Amino acid sequence: MARRATVVGSGPNGLAAAVALARAGLEVRILEAASTVGGGVRTAELTLPGFHHDVCSAVHPAALSSPFFRAFGLRDRIPWIIPETSYAQPLAHGRAAIAWRDIERTADALGPDARAWRAVVRPLSSHLDDVVEFTGNQLLRMPRHPVTVTRFGLRALQIGLGIPTFETEEANALMTGVLAHANTALPSVGAAASGLFLAAHGHAGDGWAYPRGGAQRIADALADDLRAHGGEIETGHRVDSLASLDWGDPEAGDLLLLDASPRLLLTHPAIPGRYARAIDRYRYGAAASKVDFALDGPVPWANADVALSPTVHVGGTRAEVEASENAVAAGRVSERPYVLAVQPSVLDDSRAPEGRSVLWTYIHVPAGSTIDATELVTRQIERFAPGFRDRILASHSMTAAERSAYNPADIGGDILGGAFTMLQAVKRPVVSRTPWRTPLRGVYLASASTPPGPGITGMPGWLAARRALADTAGVPVELEDLFG
Repeated sequence: MARRATVVGSGPNGLAAAVALARAGLEVRILEAASTVGGGVRTAELTLPGFHHDVCSAVHPAALSSPFFRAFGLRDRIPWIIPETSYAQPLAHGRAAIAWRDIERTADALGPDARAWRAVVRPLSSHLDDVVEFTGNQLLRMPRHPVTVTRFGLRALQIGLGIPTFETEEANALMTGVLAHANTALPSVGAAASGLFLAAHGHAGDGWAYPRGGAQRIADALADDLRAHGGEIETGHRVDSLASLDWGDPEAGDLLLLDASPRLLLTHPAIPGRYARAIDRYRYGAAASKVDFALDGPVPWANADVALSPTVHVGGTRAEVEASENAVAAGRVSERPYVLAVQPSVLDDSRAPEGRSVLWTYIHVPAGSTIDATELVTRQIERFAPGFRDRILASHSMTAAERSAYNPADIGGDILGGAFTMLQAVKRPVVSRTPWRTPLRGVYLASASTPPGPGITGMPGWLAARRALADTAGVPVELEDLFG
């Protein structure tokens, strides 16, 4: 009789773990609380019929560089859009800073900061595979590419400690906009490391790619592969406690993998006290308050180049973005918040009826916030796109509190699986060379609360499955063993 594996949660990490286990010969089932698969990669008609909005993530800089998704062949399974503009930062008076996929074009437009931009980003973007190899696993190990890792670390320290790096308002704003993805106080070393990783992708071969038709395409491709290898998915099956979950016989090698918050482990009566205390100490960060818009046309940006970019960081200058993020860290929301915006319709005409557009946005807010960000987002975009308000046909908002209820893994509305600090890049959720393994026999964590952390990479799920297979079979399993 084949060994069995139960996976709780069908986000990209849970699906990646399930695919790996099914391909290794286990009988696999996924238990998903929602009515559809996807977790952080869902697409739905949230506003009006024919307008397809990404419910959680929208653009996936690290998906096509992920070792798991490369082995899985994600690039060939679904259609991808590779923008020439990775991200844009509108500024006052119709100005903007643009991160083109072409680093030379980006640097040349930064004038006095051309040399500095190349010096900071090009050594990382030109060795992106080395950066991904280091950051895509537990950091408590010897790096295979020490020169690149040293460059990465020194630049993260420089920027994270606030050491002056750029002279111009444009270059400082362009870098700060990407650092703010980390949803933490600025400047900080953790945000700098996260931002440099994303900036390096912005100037690498695939830039900030996203799937044509919406993020749901990623989940569907994984689910199709799972079913093709005998796996099953049970939607509408919410797991609030492990105490009564029937997942098999750990003595016979059956496995339980959790694409969920580590706090779910605390519901098991046999969890050791020391481990439980470590999970209690694991910190969650600020939250996201999201707003989706159906528009009667494209966003009327004052700067024409911003209109070309699927991803836009709407926050103004470095000082303005830092003030917004530091307000959230102090438990407040700025009247001029940093808005992470995605306008997929710029390059994907399948997302809305002809001539219409969708716009995806969120702001950072304190955990558990009930703030509806619709008006804050509208006013902030209007600063840089006069007439935006008049383009709105409908909107849909999800507060941080509502997100936490929608996805129990998003504690307080934290979409990163835990505060992204340098300490928690190592302690995720515990300090261990094998943080995916729990003290419970046959039980593993496979969520963004484990290395390498947030992002649509599938790597936390794959690394958890790899660890589980090695523990039970005694033989290491590599990606090439599963995908050839």
